[in-house]
Amino acid sequence: MSSDAGWTWFEPEPAGPGDDRRLRLGRIFARLFSGADGETALAYLTQLTTERCLGPDASDAALRTLEGQRQLVLHLQSLIRLGRDGG
Repeated sequence: MSSDAGWTWFEPEPAGPGDDRRLRLGRIFARLFSGADGETALAYLTQLTTERCLGPDASDAALRTLEGQRQLVLHLQSLIRLGRDGG
């Protein structure tokens, strides 16, 4: 096993049967976060997670929690982008 095996989830998945499902989900999320209310909600989630940093006294649990939240918001943003761009 290579030392970077844990980082493979950063790489895009190869095209396959799940692409149609992912595109459908992307379109759903693009609709959910469209309009002024959707943009405001997404901006809030982004500010709360990806634009926030914890200080040096943050616990391991707090760091892990924030990183999980960031990953979720970034995943939502990628689905929204996919839905808006059409794949």
